[in-house]
This record gives sequence, structure tokens and C-alpha cells, in this order.
Amino acid sequence: MPLEAPTESVAGRVKTLNARYKHHSATSVLERALQDAQVGRTALVSSFGAESVVLLHMVSIMDRTTPVLFLDTEMLFPETLTYQKEISERLGLSNVQVIKADREQVFLRDNDGLLHQSDTDSCCSLRKTEPLQRALEPFDAWITGRKRFQSGQRAELDFFENEKNIRIKVNPLAYWDRDAVAEYMVENRLPRHPLVAKGYPSIGCAPCTSPVEAGEDERAGRWRNNDKTECGIHFVDGRMVRGPLPQGVTQ
Repeated sequence: MPLEAPTESVAGRVKTLNARYKHHSATSVLERALQDAQVGRTALVSSFGAESVVLLHMVSIMDRTTPVLFLDTEMLFPETLTYQKEISERLGLSNVQVIKADREQVFLRDNDGLLHQSDTDSCCSLRKTEPLQRALEPFDAWITGRKRFQSGQRAELDFFENEKNIRIKVNPLAYWDRDAVAEYMVENRLPRHPLVAKGYPSIGCAPCTSPVEAGEDERAGRWRNNDKTECGIHFVDGRMVRGPLPQGVTQ
């Protein structure tokens, strides 16, 4: 039976959920998030990138009908598009929804497809943030693959986050390290994104992603030579959202 929309505030639910599942494993958090009434109607948002197959595999075991939202910016590597189709078929995911930017908005704001060269933030907003927000409107929560080890900005991740009192973000892999991710993929014989072997540990749009050299941060190839570190999907009003705000602070 589909979950109904929760009635308690997002902030209250996040606090309760983090306390309830504080000592649970990633698989337990994900499984319960798909069933817990306090989480509500949930979708997995996946880039089908370097490590995406871990959560996709977990979801395929728990409930293959879980909505999987895949953002096709129409600037992705061809390898990503092929990988998305192959993984979806291999895992039997039956509810993958391909999300794209509004055609009229693309025509008005980036008809020549060169916006990324002059304004990466506006390009990400047009092709990622805005389409995702529209796609998430029916949901009370969404699952991400973010992890604490990925960068300093993600070092304080909790399993459950408050997204501007609108919905919950669920981060089942928040406490996993790089070795745990690799081990899961090996144990379950999961195919890696083909670009990983070519030096792309973090994969986004083709024009804004480059190979990473040995010793560099794994996200160094994203918007190289630019202060930008996130596409905007995990920002609200231009600010990173990592968890419940301190008491008395509003977004």
C-alpha cells in the first residue's frame, strides 16, 4: 500500500528519524526509509555516475518499483546514457523516470547550448535544479548517494536532512568510506561506469567534467579551475543544506 503524506513537520520528522536510525546500517536505513510513514513518499535520485550502482542495487533488492529519477541534462557523456540503460535493465528497475529541462526554457535561456561556458550556475539551474524540483513535487523525501568522505562540504552529513521544511533528503551511505563502496561493488559483482577506468571518479556533464590526477580530490575534475563545487541540487537559496539548522535559525 502506498505511503500517505506525513502530517508532522519536516524538522520534527528529521530529528526523530536521525535519533531512531542513528546506529543502523546503510541498508537498514534505506530499507526502512522506503517503508517508514514518517519519511513518506520517496524517490531515489540517481545520476548513474561512478558509484550510483550501489544504491540502485540496494533498491532493486528491496523494491524494484521504487521511483528512480534520472536527470538527463542533454549534456551527459554518451557512456552515461548507455550505462543508465544497461544498469536499469540488469537490475530490473521498473520505474526509472528520465527528467529533462523544460524545452521552452532551454530555447529561451540556452538555445545554442553554450550557457555552461559563461555561467555554470545558470546552466546547472536550468538543466538540473529546476527540473529536479519539479520532478520531486509529488514526493515527501528523496534518496541521495552523498557521503561524508567526498569533500569538506559533506563532512557533516546525517542520514536524514531537512530540505527547507519542504521534504527530507535521505543519505543511506553518509557514513561509508571509499573502501566500503568499492567492497560492496566487488562483492555484488556490479559493473562500474566505464569512465571510472579512464580517470573520472566523479562524473557529471561532459563539458564540465575532466579526468582527475593521482593525489587530487575525487571531485577535482568537476568544474575544474572554478570555485564551483556543487551543481546546485543540494543547495537551497544558494546555501548548502547539510542537516537540521540550529534552533532559532531559519532558511
